[in-house]
Amino acid sequence: MGEAALALRDAARRLEPVSDTPRLDAELLMAHALGIEREQLLLDLPRLTVPESFGDLLERRAKHEPIAHITGTREFWGLELLVSPDVLIPRPDSETLIEQAVEIFQNSPPHNILDLGTGSGALLLAALHEFHDAKGVGIDSSAAALQIAHNNADRLDMSDRAWFALLDWTRPDWIDRLDGPFDLILANPPYVSSSLVLAPEVAGFEPHQALFAGEEGLDDYRVIIPALDRLLADKGVALLEIGFDQAASVSEIASGNGYVIECKQDLGGNDRLLTLRRQK
Repeated sequence: MGEAALALRDAARRLEPVSDTPRLDAELLMAHALGIEREQLLLDLPRLTVPESFGDLLERRAKHEPIAHITGTREFWGLELLVSPDVLIPRPDSETLIEQAVEIFQNSPPHNILDLGTGSGALLLAALHEFHDAKGVGIDSSAAALQIAHNNADRLDMSDRAWFALLDWTRPDWIDRLDGPFDLILANPPYVSSSLVLAPEVAGFEPHQALFAGEEGLDDYRVIIPALDRLLADKGVALLEIGFDQAASVSEIASGNGYVIECKQDLGGNDRLLTLRRQK
């Protein structure tokens, strides 16, 4: 067994207490240290030597730091996005929103898209990647997050179609600065209960303001859903990500504001998405 292969074996064993995918984590870290793709690492493994920086990267992961923060990137909907501790790491479950958008708008693409709580820009940029003639705006209350989103739009050559605005929906005038109405509204707001104990790699490294939403995890839905009346086009659709146990409570808020609701599950079979339409 070659030097790099032995190092990967030992690294995977060391990461077993902190990761559900220790071997994959070790491979990603070594590929990053070598400046190559993981696929190339696996092909060339017998001939590779261990880079000096691998030990430091491994130590960071052993302390629960997320892989995406160590490498600085995360793939979402086939797009490589920059990430940092200032934004939530895009997760595969959130791709459910893009899948639903593609299905709904397959025959009549949206022209104007709004992403509420854009973070890295993942949802907006993925939507613009699918709807080539659309334009959109992403809002966030974090200037640091918006810088990441700007950088991602630049990297993906979408700066001419994606705009970002520093807006806080807890302030009364935030809607006035948006040029709606919007055909498609995407939102992955904070929805974690403030009493929930999170995994160390989430609690210790991701922005709490993008996670927690009061004791029930519903505070931001109670602001966003009533605001949709002024933001959503007559035949528009709002797609809201929810926690796995929030379908009933968020649906109650939405139905009370006059919306027809559809719930969709993620790949794990958990409730993950509410589709909201105006009543006819």
